[in-house]
Amino acid sequence: MPPQVVMLQMANAYRVSQAIHVAAKLGIADLLTDGAKSISTLAEATQTHPQSLYRLLRSLASMGIFAETETGDFEMTPRGATLQSGGSGSLRDYAIVAGEQWHWQTWGDVLYSVKTGKPAFDHVYGMEFLDYFAQNPDLASTFDRSMVSLLETIDTSILANYDFSDAGTIVEIGIPGGYGNLLARILTANPVLRGVFFDLAPGLELAKTLLTEQGVYDRCQLVEGEPFSSLPKGGDLYILKNFIHDFNDQDAGRVLKHCCEAMDDTAKLLVVEMVIPPGNAPALGKIVDIEALIMSSGGYERTEAQYRSLFAAAGLTVINVISSRSPFSIIEAVCA
Repeated sequence: MPPQVVMLQMANAYRVSQAIHVAAKLGIADLLTDGAKSISTLAEATQTHPQSLYRLLRSLASMGIFAETETGDFEMTPRGATLQSGGSGSLRDYAIVAGEQWHWQTWGDVLYSVKTGKPAFDHVYGMEFLDYFAQNPDLASTFDRSMVSLLETIDTSILANYDFSDAGTIVEIGIPGGYGNLLARILTANPVLRGVFFDLAPGLELAKTLLTEQGVYDRCQLVEGEPFSSLPKGGDLYILKNFIHDFNDQDAGRVLKHCCEAMDDTAKLLVVEMVIPPGNAPALGKIVDIEALIMSSGGYERTEAQYRSLFAAAGLTVINVISSRSPFSIIEAVCA
């Protein structure tokens, strides 16, 4: 296509995001689970204007999100199915968050961050986003659910691309929205392994419930703490996912150093993050890095070279960087 057409598509991408947001919020994918529906049926169920809803769904169908039949009904597609509620692979909550007012208003002030290096969120709302969520629990709840769906995607990529069969004792370091999901899946797939879940008290309570439901709690130990102070010793494999990118080099380095201090000579550390590829290669991480710029102070997505340098400063040596079919990579390291 001519460069002007490509640029027009890129410049209008936010409109696509908002259209997906509306379909997710209305629960269109849930309504199509059991088969195609007429626009009048969908409009009645969602309390929307039929012709306006049709125009929205026609637009999304042109991108493979739902499909319009010859009779004018709409039916599910594999892409549309990702907007169904719950279940493995659901991105409904993530799509809702992407189009929420607080989120796109922050992106609307990205110029401020580019000029100052400071978070646009703080500039727009006069406070950090964690304080904002504390004052808006409903938004915080949706955001937490969106992180759960993201973490599930990460977990799937880890399980598909790393062999845990001889890992012995695995220590998963808890993060918001995690609550032992990955540890439970690893232990379920490997009945001889044992696990340690490390988190603050609220996270441990949620993890206990999840690990019990998955039938692996009898092989787990829950340890209270936070990674900026210390980590439990004795693990054969430590896992830290979607965490390091939230912090500057100094703070991230502290956590990695505590990992090394807890590890013995044979232990390994897995850090799961988006690794920015070199050159002009397209990557979701390059856009997510702008999200880090506007939402928080200090965090950023790193290249492999930056991760290797960060690990070395903490006394760790990177021995492997494993890519996956997801945007995330597994960085495997040992103490130097």
